[in-house]
Order: sequence, then C-alpha cells, then structure tokens
Amino acid sequence: MEELVTENGTKIIKTKLVDCYIIEPNVHGDHRGYFMESHSEKTLREAGLDYRFVQGNESFTAKKNTIRGLHFQTEPMTQAKLVRCTEGAIDDVVVDLRIGSPTYKEWIKVTLSKENKRQLLLPRGFAHGFITLTDDVTFNYMVDNDYSYKHDAGILWNDPEIGVDWGLDDEQPILSDKDTKHPVLSKSRANFRYTK
Repeated sequence: MEELVTENGTKIIKTKLVDCYIIEPNVHGDHRGYFMESHSEKTLREAGLDYRFVQGNESFTAKKNTIRGLHFQTEPMTQAKLVRCTEGAIDDVVVDLRIGSPTYKEWIKVTLSKENKRQLLLPRGFAHGFITLTDDVTFNYMVDNDYSYKHDAGILWNDPEIGVDWGLDDEQPILSDKDTKHPVLSKSRANFRYTK
C-alpha cells in the first residue's frame, strides 16, 4: 500500500481498490483537545485527487451490528464520497462496481472511529455501506453530486457474488426494510464503466 504525506501532514494511503484512498488527517492536540482539517481540496489536489463536494450528510445509528448499505446512485447521478465516523466506530465497506476496473467486484473494509479519525475517499462507481461496531454511531459524509431519488439504488448486503465479510459470525444484523430488498449485483441497476 503506497502512502503520501502532504504538505499539511495529512497521510493519503492507497488501498487495494483502484482510486480508493484512506485519509489520515494530521491531528494537532494539547491539553485543551485537538484541531484537524477535516477536508481540504488543496490537500487532495496535492495528491492528484480532484474532487468538489457539493453536499454534506450525517446519520445517527443507535445500535451495534446495524448495517447500512450497500448503496449507490446510478449514472448520470453517481457520487464520489468522503466518509468518516465522528462518534462511535464502524467497519466501512466499499465495493468497486466499475466494469473494466482491475478491481471490479472486489471490496475492502476499513475501521473508522471517533478515536482514529480516519476517512475513506471513494470515487464514483462504488457501492458503500457500513456496520456499526458500537452503539450510538454518528457518521458523516460528503458527496460530489446531488441526491436523486430516481437514481438511488443498491445491492444486497450479503450478495454471495461479492462475499463481504461483515464480521457477524452467526449474529443477525439490524437492517432497514429497504436494505433487505436490494437485488444482488447481477440483477441490480449498477451501470458503471471504468475509465483510466
């Protein structure tokens, strides 16, 4: 995994998925608390990543072992996301759904928490979801395209073709009604193509 340390001390780490990055902000702390840049276009550009985020969202999840996902928006309203967990902890899961990508249908799971302050940057054409590792989770994310009900879509959280290991063992997750009804990838509305 390659790593770049930017001018302001932020670490940008390549994951095994093409175009997907872990971001570790440079946290300045003292007896009062801490300060960090939670987002900087300049920092991303320094790493060769050009994103303009247009909307910020926040969700709260009350119980551990809740899964939200796997979500995406279809073309032409697909969204890149910059995600982080500001209260509690999650395992964040992203799946490359871009046909032609060297990592098509592969997934990663990254722990994001209030303590580690890590973020995950995923490009357009990925499905996204997470499982809560604690109660009382606040999740924040920015997107580079507006929300569109017409283009809102997803794939089933336990699609065997994808095979995400949510770390549940034999436990049953808490799911929304909507998330139990997403189709498997082969029957989904995913319509993404990989371009270099």
